[in-house]
Amino acid sequence: MSFQSASVIGAGGWGSALAQLLSSRGVPVTIWAHEPAQVEEINTSHTNKQFLPGVELNAGIRATASLEDAARCDLCVVVPPSKFLPAVARQLGTAGMKSGVPLVCCTKGLAQDTGKLLTDVLSDIFPSNPVAALSGPNHAEEVARGTPAAAVVAADDHDLAARIRDFFNTPTFRIYSVDDVAGVELGGALKNIYAIAAGISDGLGLGDNAKAALVTRSLAEMVRLGTKLGGQRETFYGLSGLGDLIVTCFSKHSRNRGVGERLGRGERWPDIEKSMVMVAEGVPTAHTAYAEARKHGVDTPLLDTVHAVLFEDLSPREGLLRLLSRDTRSEKEIGQ
Repeated sequence: MSFQSASVIGAGGWGSALAQLLSSRGVPVTIWAHEPAQVEEINTSHTNKQFLPGVELNAGIRATASLEDAARCDLCVVVPPSKFLPAVARQLGTAGMKSGVPLVCCTKGLAQDTGKLLTDVLSDIFPSNPVAALSGPNHAEEVARGTPAAAVVAADDHDLAARIRDFFNTPTFRIYSVDDVAGVELGGALKNIYAIAAGISDGLGLGDNAKAALVTRSLAEMVRLGTKLGGQRETFYGLSGLGDLIVTCFSKHSRNRGVGERLGRGERWPDIEKSMVMVAEGVPTAHTAYAEARKHGVDTPLLDTVHAVLFEDLSPREGLLRLLSRDTRSEKEIGQ
């Protein structure tokens, strides 16, 4: 049986795009926004100019500032920034969410205080609700306009993953399903770090050859760290890993690549952050993943360099020299 209604928790660009996607299937969609002015804009003008400019939202999308209102649904899509997800989820947990309603985590990050997967955070707060993760090479701007795209949804329960897959699937948004929740979530989170590295390469003007090498080595590092943190190796070569890595490292829409480009041109992260409206998830993820890599003894030279540029005042050019001066080795070790 398909779901009869859906709520989206978080009215940023990605949350709004997902609401647009589900609404296009004729499903009643409620989107929760923290700011009353944003609720008013969505309901009266059918726009979200700050987070999804240039897109007219479907009239079937209803915005609310009440989590109690949003909790009345058959499927709940959770997509606030990772920094706020635990607090918002706890509030949602007291708002009357019915037992058994599936939660689909679409935020691409890690819990900042603990390093836990966000699906695990949701499972801790909602022990009576199944949790899935959806990720892939999906920029909100394109998905909201119906540009062809693909994604993958993961759940421990195969039948649930299939139901969510079929519910999200549209003629322009193709969904696949797997059972590797950790791999799908880690692919979506870790790739943002390497998009910052790709942007630094762009900002330094290093050219296509260097960037291609960087992205290739980023995949190897993502596999090495992601499998240590519980993901299945093959998942990182799919849509949530390699696919998302490619689009985020090369796209003009990528906030994380854009942050990296500004770093490469000489700006510092605190100054960049002040000028941003939307969140670049790769920044807090770099901080959290760096700690996880140290905890598990994983060699992550690219992650270490991005972390040092962001938080240790290392210049991007000095970071480049550090990477180039590393000992050479056989490429057969890639991903090991």
